[in-house]
Amino acid sequence: MTNKHDTVIYTGVTSDLVKRVYQHKEGEVPGFTKKYNVKKLVYYEITGDIETAIEREKQIKAGSRKKKIDLIKSKNPTFKDLYPDII
Repeated sequence: MTNKHDTVIYTGVTSDLVKRVYQHKEGEVPGFTKKYNVKKLVYYEITGDIETAIEREKQIKAGSRKKKIDLIKSKNPTFKDLYPDII
């Protein structure tokens, strides 16, 4: 997820993507995403189980900012908000 200027990148894991993105958009989640106004879903992956999801989250978080941007651009070159596509 990112903010409206695409300057902040947030990586997280959830078992309910639609609900979690909605919570971020509405400012219901205290912490980093609320502080930095992170409300735009620009990339997501679906895995078969939570352990795989957590491992993938760690891999993404360990990467550089450039690697994260390249990953996003590989599927969403314009940083379009993907939330409408998942609801």
